[in-house]
Amino acid sequence: MGGDVRFSFGKRGVRLILASNSPRRAEILRNAGFAFEVHATGTDETPRPRESARRHVLRLATTKARAAAKHAGRKGRAAIVIGADTEVVVQGRILGKPLDVRQARRMLRLLSGRTHRVLTGVCIVRVPEGDEVQHVETTRVHFMKMSNQEIDDYIATGEPFDKAGGYGIQGMAGRFVDRIDGCYFNVMGLPLARVSLMLRSWKMEKGK
Repeated sequence: MGGDVRFSFGKRGVRLILASNSPRRAEILRNAGFAFEVHATGTDETPRPRESARRHVLRLATTKARAAAKHAGRKGRAAIVIGADTEVVVQGRILGKPLDVRQARRMLRLLSGRTHRVLTGVCIVRVPEGDEVQHVETTRVHFMKMSNQEIDDYIATGEPFDKAGGYGIQGMAGRFVDRIDGCYFNVMGLPLARVSLMLRSWKMEKGK
């Protein structure tokens, strides 16, 4: 498609803000033609005791979006803010980003030969009105059986260490993914079609 997508509410233009420092989320929006700014919030992503994966991702997405919306509001700016958080869940366990090789190896062994869920919480806030829409998207991902050597070779690339669950479907780990059920972009970190529908619910339209 040609050019960036520009949004407006009637005659009043608004800015689109991504409340995340994830390069993958930015890539998804950019490739889809969205013009946006990035405002990362530095949110603590530690799960709370007995917090379900669904509540966890939605809480973090909402916290990020509200913090960035508050910042935009202080500057007196009309904006739409997108907050998102993605987690990998297998056998009822939330797998965050591995801190070291040992954690990465343990996560990948859990994923090997199994189907896991990828959940992304999305919260979109309208500034200055404060209106919110929220959603949790789920995609099921099945990994082929991985040998210990394949796991160690993948870890050696360094790719697992900044990704929930220790892998990136858009990278070298894609060769281990046998099938998915749901949104591919959700596994990358942002369910693009769902976000577009959420924006459309506020009748955001392309400007000329």
